[in-house]
Amino acid sequence: MRGCKYGTHRVVGENVLPQPAKKISNDMNIYDNEILIDVQALNIDSASFTQIEEECNHDVEKIKAKILEIVEEKGKMQNPVTGSGGMLIGTIEKIGSDLEGKIDLKVGDKIATLVSLSLTPLKIEEIVDIKSDIDRVEIEGKAILFESGIYAKLPTDMEETLALAALDVAGAPAQTQKLVKEGQSVLILGAAGKSGMLCCYEARKKAGKTGKVIGLVINKEQADFIKENDLVDEAIIVDAQNPNAVLNKVLEVNDGKEVDLSINCVNVSNTEMSTILPVRDGGIVYFFSMATAFTKAALGAEGVGKDVDMIIGNGYTKGHADVTLTALRESETLRNIFKNYTYN
Repeated sequence: MRGCKYGTHRVVGENVLPQPAKKISNDMNIYDNEILIDVQALNIDSASFTQIEEECNHDVEKIKAKILEIVEEKGKMQNPVTGSGGMLIGTIEKIGSDLEGKIDLKVGDKIATLVSLSLTPLKIEEIVDIKSDIDRVEIEGKAILFESGIYAKLPTDMEETLALAALDVAGAPAQTQKLVKEGQSVLILGAAGKSGMLCCYEARKKAGKTGKVIGLVINKEQADFIKENDLVDEAIIVDAQNPNAVLNKVLEVNDGKEVDLSINCVNVSNTEMSTILPVRDGGIVYFFSMATAFTKAALGAEGVGKDVDMIIGNGYTKGHADVTLTALRESETLRNIFKNYTYN
C-alpha cells in the first residue's frame, strides 16, 4: 500500500499535515513509500530540550518520563510547549518497495534525518541515556521517514558525533551563507551555541575583512570563548531579553550604526525585539530560534516603526548538510569545538 508522500496518511483524526497534527500513527509496519529506521539517538532541538529540562527541574528520570509521555501521546517527539522536535540518527532497517533502487539508500546505511522529529513517526522501546550537555537522548526504538523526508548519510571522513553535533542545526549556517553579503555588519544572538558558532563562521567568511560580525552572549566565559576562537569581530555580553540594552551595546561596538542583518539563534523566549531593534531600515532579521513568537515579532517591528525583512528560520535549504560539513572540514577550530561541545 502506498501512502501520501508527505505523510498525511499517518495523521489521526485531522485533515492536516503530520507536523501540526496532534497525533500521528507510529505503527512501525511501513507503507510501500516509507523507510523504517532503527534509531540509536534523538538530538532534541535546543529550545525544546531546555524547556523540558527546566520543567523537570533537571531531574534525568523526570526528563525520560516526559519524553516517553510525549511520544506515547503524539506518536512523535514534538514538545507541546515549543512545538519543535529535533532530529534522529539511526540505521536503515527496511526500504518500502516503491523506493527500492530509486533512492541512494540501502539497508544498513547510517543516516541522520534532516526533517523534524515533530513530524516523524517514532516508537521508543527504552531510553538508554540522557546526555543533557548536548541535548541528546540515546534510545532503543524505531522511526519512519516519509518519501519526502530529507536525510544525510553520515560522512566517513569524520567522527559520527562530530557530524551529528553540527547536522542538527545545518539550516542556520546554510541560510547565513545565502543572506550575508561582503562588507555587511551582522549581529548573531546566541553566538556561543551550536547554530550560533556555525553562523558566525559562515558570516565572517561571507562578510569578509570589510564586514563585521558581532556575537551576543550571556556571560564573560562565552564572550572569551568566541573571541579566543576567532569566531567574531566583537563579542557583547548582554541579556537577549532586554532590547534596549542590546541596541545600545550594538551601537557601541558598530561605530554608532545599526547592523545590516541579525540572526537569532537563542533558545529562550522573548528575544524578538532584541533581534529587530538593532537592525537598520531595509535590513534583514532572520529567526532561526524555535523559541520565537512570530506574532510578537510582526507586531513588535510595526510598533517601533522598523521597515525590515523578517525571515522565518527554515531548517532546510538545498545543500544545507554539505554547507555544514564543509565548514567542519575547512575549520580545525570548529572541529575541535564540536568534538568537545558543551554550550547549549
